[in-house]
Amino acid sequence: MKVPLLDLQAQYRTIKDAVHAAVEEVLESQRFIMGNQVASLEKEIAAFCNVPFAIGVASGTDALLVSLKALGVGAGDAVVTVPYTFFATAGAVSNLGARPLFVDIEPRGYALDPEKLDSFLAKECSVQQSDRKLIHKASGSAVKAVLPVHLFGQCADMEEISGIARRYGLPIIEDACQALGAVYKGKAAGSIGDFGCFSFFPSKNLGGAGDGGMILTSSEKLADRARMLRIHGERDRYYHSVVGFNSRLDEIQAAVLRVKLPHLPEWSEARGRNAEFYTRGIEAAGLSDFATAPTLLPDRTHIFHQYVIRCERRDELQGFLKDREIDTKVYYPVSLHEQDCFLSLGYGRNDFPHSHAASKETLALPVYPELTPEQKQHVVDSIAAFYGNA
Repeated sequence: MKVPLLDLQAQYRTIKDAVHAAVEEVLESQRFIMGNQVASLEKEIAAFCNVPFAIGVASGTDALLVSLKALGVGAGDAVVTVPYTFFATAGAVSNLGARPLFVDIEPRGYALDPEKLDSFLAKECSVQQSDRKLIHKASGSAVKAVLPVHLFGQCADMEEISGIARRYGLPIIEDACQALGAVYKGKAAGSIGDFGCFSFFPSKNLGGAGDGGMILTSSEKLADRARMLRIHGERDRYYHSVVGFNSRLDEIQAAVLRVKLPHLPEWSEARGRNAEFYTRGIEAAGLSDFATAPTLLPDRTHIFHQYVIRCERRDELQGFLKDREIDTKVYYPVSLHEQDCFLSLGYGRNDFPHSHAASKETLALPVYPELTPEQKQHVVDSIAAFYGNA
């Protein structure tokens, strides 16, 4: 029985006519960049997340880049984030000439550990008396922001992180690229920090027909700056006060996403039901000593962009499941502090033990909404067979 990691064709079949009609409307209009579809999607995403402002951009990576630059992050600065995440989180920092400062994750939700953040800022940074800037002692870089990641569809502990950041006067950019629809203490992911960043990459819970991204903010001033930066720093046509980017969400992507957005809550609920099936199955099969189900942390709604287990003999299990035509994925096999391009930052392998361990022990199982009961049971039975508990 084949079980793909994601079956976008199954989703497409349920909305095909509506998608075709929406795309046809754009083609008939011949307005492909920054038109009514983008403006409408921005309003709908803002309402969905209960924030006043949403700014469409070309990708989730660009959402991070624009947000960082809007907060004044540039060459020689530093941003605190985690080493266990998709590359774009730290890559966006580096592409602005700034330095990613890594702080380890907490091992249950794979997000920035507030206690470690607090300790890092207190011990490895100092406040300059002359201008009250926070300086990273080892590099001399001015710390400009904190960039927590809501990994796999569950929010970081934003109350604790926000409190720590406020004490140091640091703005927060939420990397919520995997978490549209997740909730933390009644607040939508992406609505809590100074900026929230989303990706509409096709594999996301709300995925387009190509790349796309969105920035959220409650600040009119920051929203205006982000809008300007996404169009080459242009405020009025051909007048540029800063150097920005070419990062515009196109009309066809917006049209497709508008068709999908009303379905997002039901799709996320279906992912949650599939996750419950796996968790019950793992426990019922006596697999908990070998494969640990995701932890649902308090005061949070998990949307299960990925259902990620921690398991013994991870790579062997993945090969076994592949032989049984079950597709899985390792997110992420190399912690960022161990990537070749970041070795110059001077971190050692053992500096972030929870991030390193997660990179060697985690495995994502298929959790997309259209999974059949038979497919899910085949996954559980196959894991049990691998560990000798069938």
